[in-house]
Amino acid sequence: MDLPINSSNPLGALHRPTPNIWVLELKNGVDNRLTGVVCTKVITPALDIVEKEWRVTRNKALKEGDNAGAGGAFIIVGKLDQNKFFSNGFDYPEVIKTPGLGFIYIPTIAALNGHTFAAGFCLAMCCDYRVMTSGKAWACMNEVHFGAPFPQSFSAIFQEKARDPVLIRSICLEGKKFTPQELLKHGLVDQLAEGGSKGVLEAATQLGEKVRANAASGVWGLIKKGIYSQTLQAMAEDRRQVMPFEEDAVVLAKL
Repeated sequence: MDLPINSSNPLGALHRPTPNIWVLELKNGVDNRLTGVVCTKVITPALDIVEKEWRVTRNKALKEGDNAGAGGAFIIVGKLDQNKFFSNGFDYPEVIKTPGLGFIYIPTIAALNGHTFAAGFCLAMCCDYRVMTSGKAWACMNEVHFGAPFPQSFSAIFQEKARDPVLIRSICLEGKKFTPQELLKHGLVDQLAEGGSKGVLEAATQLGEKVRANAASGVWGLIKKGIYSQTLQAMAEDRRQVMPFEEDAVVLAKL
């Protein structure tokens, strides 16, 4: 299914390669920028479609006593006809005005088939698992280098998923570029895969098949909501981003 629906210029494609695995392929240009349209007309609708299809599939399977068929997993991957980018981040001026993304009750896997920058890195960290290419690729929150402050939701996600203050400092305040091997060492990705985009998606699909059963009972999402409750609240309350010139004026007025 191409997304946006009925668009002559699809920016994403939602596939269902097996009854219990869904794959969203990001397809916005050469570097998969997360524009406002991609967020609101591709990613959010995909989450809603997958959530509904999984619940219908799960209820049918449970009625038939098929617990194995009641699970599900959702994978996000960069454009599959290249091996360079998962996502190069936001179109910043546009997306800071865009509402946050949704929540899904099944395991989510980011298949990082190339460079993972800025909001692309944040999107990956929103997922429950991350599989990354073992080849040439960087992950970096480079906003500090081009003068863009974080939305509150970004800070909350890295505080939740990175935990180590020194690591958070390296990611957020220094804009360090991490190799796949460094990300694995720090626990920011779960495994590396060879074979370019195809190999990364295959590894992510195998992981999805392994963990999808955890969603069968319906408690996966409820537990996830509980353990990430403060982060989800911070994301829901994301306030208008204060820009450096505004902060400068406020501070100078107090001096």
